Amino acid sequence: MILKLYDKNNNPDDLQRIVDTLEEGGIIIYPTDTMYAIGCHALKERPIERICKLKNIDPRKHNLSIICYDLSNISEYARVSNATFKLMKRTLPGPFTFILNADSRLPKIFRNRKEVGIRVPDNNIIREVCRMLNAPILTTTLPLKEGEDIEYVTDPELIDEKFGDKVDWVIDGGIGGIEPSTVINCCGDEPEVVRQGKGRLED
Repeated sequence: MILKLYDKNNNPDDLQRIVDTLEEGGIIIYPTDTMYAIGCHALKERPIERICKLKNIDPRKHNLSIICYDLSNISEYARVSNATFKLMKRTLPGPFTFILNADSRLPKIFRNRKEVGIRVPDNNIIREVCRMLNAPILTTTLPLKEGEDIEYVTDPELIDEKFGDKVDWVIDGGIGGIEPSTVINCCGDEPEVVRQGKGRLED
């Protein structure tokens, strides 16, 4: 099912339907400040396993990422040094993924890798869902096969056509982007850009 949502002034009942779906272990597709993404309640293992299966990824070999509403409760899910926290505060909300050492509050599926990606996207729709859920949302890009038309991951109507039967909701937040987030690994002594995407770190 497809549901049109806006940057602000959404019907609270529409947002609540999405939140209820996540609480019940459902899967949604939603806009971010970079590309459309697929996700679920990050503290529920079964829907995470479903998404990994859908994307054909092994959670023991791939870093998993979560969306947080803001940085206020970040220490519940990851260990953050003061320097990293300052960097995140300077750049978030924004098109960045920070790789941090995972904390034990996250499900076992995350602890296999001992690391977690943290996102606070500059997108009011998914952040508002996250705030109402009062929990992080697992997030990963839509699976696009090589040579497949990029519109299948940018146009909500086409996304619904392609993935609608595999998820509970497709949130239509307008046409999405094609550039991924910039990934910064903060597990070592110095932050290291491991994938340059839409976000630019200012010196």
